Amino acid sequence: MLFTSYRFIGFITAVFIVYYLFPKKYQWCFLLAASYLFYYLANPAYLFFIGATTVSTWLIGRKLDQLHTEQDAFLAANKGKISREEKKAWKAQSKAKMWKWLLACLLFNLGILAVLKYTNFAIANLNGILNALGSGQQISFVDLVLPMGISFYTFQTMGYIIDVYRGTCRAEKNLGKLALFVSFFPQLVQGPISRYSDLAASLYTPHRFNAKTVSYGLYRILWGYFKKLVIADRILVAVNAIIQNPDTYQGGFVLVGMLFYAFELYADFTGGIDITIGIAQTMGITVKENFIRPYFSKNIKEYWNRWHISMGTWFTDYIFYPFSVCKPMLKLSTFSRKHFGDVIGKRMPVYLSAFVVWFTTGIWHGASWNFIVWGLMNFVVIMISQELQPLYRRFHARFHVKDKAWYGVFEIIRTILLMSSLRMFDCYRNVPLTFQMFANMFTHFKLSELNAAAFLELGLSGAEYALLFVSLLIVLSVSIFQEKRGSVRDFLFNTAPAWSKYAVFGVMVIVVIVFGAYGIGYDQTQFIYNQF
Repeated sequence: MLFTSYRFIGFITAVFIVYYLFPKKYQWCFLLAASYLFYYLANPAYLFFIGATTVSTWLIGRKLDQLHTEQDAFLAANKGKISREEKKAWKAQSKAKMWKWLLACLLFNLGILAVLKYTNFAIANLNGILNALGSGQQISFVDLVLPMGISFYTFQTMGYIIDVYRGTCRAEKNLGKLALFVSFFPQLVQGPISRYSDLAASLYTPHRFNAKTVSYGLYRILWGYFKKLVIADRILVAVNAIIQNPDTYQGGFVLVGMLFYAFELYADFTGGIDITIGIAQTMGITVKENFIRPYFSKNIKEYWNRWHISMGTWFTDYIFYPFSVCKPMLKLSTFSRKHFGDVIGKRMPVYLSAFVVWFTTGIWHGASWNFIVWGLMNFVVIMISQELQPLYRRFHARFHVKDKAWYGVFEIIRTILLMSSLRMFDCYRNVPLTFQMFANMFTHFKLSELNAAAFLELGLSGAEYALLFVSLLIVLSVSIFQEKRGSVRDFLFNTAPAWSKYAVFGVMVIVVIVFGAYGIGYDQTQFIYNQF
């Protein structure tokens, strides 16, 4: 059930009405039923997998909580009665038990994800190896169902169980409440990957109807539909025309396709997140922001602090930091310092951990080599940038351009072009072809080919290009306002004349209905991140 379908709009309207008519104490129960109905309507088979993840995590979470309680009780009862060494040994023994339960949960649930998402990828690579070795034997592919949003809800749930293991949050005793945290339906389409401590606070709390809160949510939903239907689904036509015909569209049009895809991906992904956050907000539920105007970033590190924030922080907190300080990594660091010097020794844990993070990030996005290479290319660029920091500092000390407005614009454009270049692996979905088209962008660039007639052959009319230009200008203007002054909705509701909020809302409704890319000539397109 796609966010852009009439079926979904009818579904969420019914959910909204019943939610506020339901007894406040049991609103979360209704949301759980609605979430499971949403998943059932997508495919009844999905319920088995999300149910297995939920129940296993709940049971092991309770066990970990019990072990934490037993540890605290033992230490309190024996305070001053046992030696420091005995206390340390007992805690180590208790932690070892908790680690075994955590590992069982991770292996079971990440195993479900691995089998369903990566089995055929592994088979394809094995068949490639067999072909290379001259064997005529081939392994048949397996027909497996891939539940909607499995990467999102698996990582969200594993983040929860790791937090329980660490003792940073208590295990949820109510199976139904944990099931709602795992299955909250607006997030199932494309995230974000919420933390239990962030979402639970408002997810289970009774909420009374509040006109301002609901209005804020509706504005956010409309803004998401505007970006998705008016921009993303329209520009997708031109993007597909370019990337699906690499023999025809070369040189300058590779650059055009690369930039068009940057606009499409941003409008698509952030539009979907806007709808998710808006739906939650209409029901009084707070979902954390997943984007903070990433195309204003001045370097790749800042970009990843602004883009898909929940994913980035998940990999940082649950993979990078634990991996970089684990005992084998510390031993490797000591060995490297001893044999290769401090320069290499101090970098080894950081760079190896970053490599693991970006490899995992790539394969999380999809079971394909193009995503893996995309992740590793991000790693390479970030590491090169890190190593060049001394050179950057000397440059800025010499030329004093860091605070110049024009240099800031240059940094933003540079970052957009760099990140868009890396996304070519996502566009062409073929690693050799991606490198070929990247080179072709320079070797076959002819400015004369980028004429009006050629653009009109991409499937969009002149009026549609004009509409895209105006729409992107609106998004840019709103982003600049947010960057400098904060929320546009706060401004409309608290500062601007009262009539303006109604006028803006009415205009947005009309624009989405009249200019949305649907109907004859358009297919209802799923959100890009729905595939994950």
